[in-house]
Amino acid sequence: TCDGSSDVCSSDLWKLHVDPSLLDANARVGRYELDLVLRRGRCLLFVEVKEKSGPSFGHPLEMIDEEKVRRVRVAAGGWLARHPELSGLDVALEAAAVTGRAVESVPLV
Repeated sequence: TCDGSSDVCSSDLWKLHVDPSLLDANARVGRYELDLVLRRGRCLLFVEVKEKSGPSFGHPLEMIDEEKVRRVRVAAGGWLARHPELSGLDVALEAAAVTGRAVESVPLV
């Protein structure tokens, strides 16, 4: 599986070193939204993006709680149901924090 910790599944690595295929952005799935859906080889990556303009309001990843992770999981499952041709791919969920020009990503667990 693609758990988000391997080199091929890290979203910020993809941005810096390789050219992934952007399959969808701001995709509505029922009441939920997926910020980015990326593919690289056999890995499908669902990325929740959070951005803050400065440190005065905390780190962007602090905005992601258990409920948000649940919503991303539900939305990813719904997106995959609409794209059965991709069902055999490894799947990873990540959060990407954007602060200025810096991007940090972590697996959503």
